[in-house]
Amino acid sequence: MPEIPNLIHYAIPFFAITLLIEVIVDAREKSNSYETKDAITSIAMGLGNVFLGLFSKILVFAAFIFIYNNFRLFTIPFTWWAWVLILFAEDFSYYWMHRISHTNRFFWASHIIHHSSQRYNLSTALRQSWTGGFMTFVFWLWLPLLGFHPVMILAQMSISLIYQYWIHTERIKKMPHWFEAIFNTPSHHRVHHATNPQYLDRNHAGIFIIWDRLFKTHEPEAEKPIYGLVKNISTFNPLYVAFHEWINLFKDVVHSKTSLKNRFNYLIKPPGWRHDGKGIVSNDLRKEWEKNKQK
Repeated sequence: MPEIPNLIHYAIPFFAITLLIEVIVDAREKSNSYETKDAITSIAMGLGNVFLGLFSKILVFAAFIFIYNNFRLFTIPFTWWAWVLILFAEDFSYYWMHRISHTNRFFWASHIIHHSSQRYNLSTALRQSWTGGFMTFVFWLWLPLLGFHPVMILAQMSISLIYQYWIHTERIKKMPHWFEAIFNTPSHHRVHHATNPQYLDRNHAGIFIIWDRLFKTHEPEAEKPIYGLVKNISTFNPLYVAFHEWINLFKDVVHSKTSLKNRFNYLIKPPGWRHDGKGIVSNDLRKEWEKNKQK
């Protein structure tokens, strides 16, 4: 069996050095983009993600190899053009996983962790889910079915995550226009992490911003982003950060006095949806912003 690639582990020293540099620059310039407890929580979430990734990657690789060995439609070789194809195919999968993770509460319960910081810096990139690795891989199952080898898929998934590290910063304002038009950048991703109504559920890109432009989810950075959640959590406890939305989701599904259909809807409807109609979802906030803008 081929070795499961885990490029993230090799990138950890790079993460540590660049994070330290940004902390020093932030302290010298007194930018206040870092808060000690917040950064420690983000790092703790990242370490937990790496540890649990040792187990989730075994599950993911097993699923990929099972499909590849038994159901693949073609056999795509390890050649240069295949790596070009997997670059775009994997990023396409990431876009839809990321977009659905914002519009489906079951997946949001895992992804919310990454958005829970009210700061935006390189440590925020490390604030990763402890549960996502065990479920979001379903968005990539079509790749081994098509004929990409699991090693190639997992390698490209790691490359995508490493790429996305550098875009979690306020130090870089804008990249050249041609770069901003094609690739995900700090400016694009600051929008994604913002709670400003016009920024909610926008810019889901991994490496290429072209998917957001194509599927009408792109929003340029205009006013200063306000980071965090629509309803922020007031704790730096890693366990609470990791599981609070799962607990809330469980309570809504099990204890809500409503029909079985509505209980199920709590799993598939957007975050903020309520069976009594009193909930507010991102689209509601954006429509209200658009209405006020026209006045």
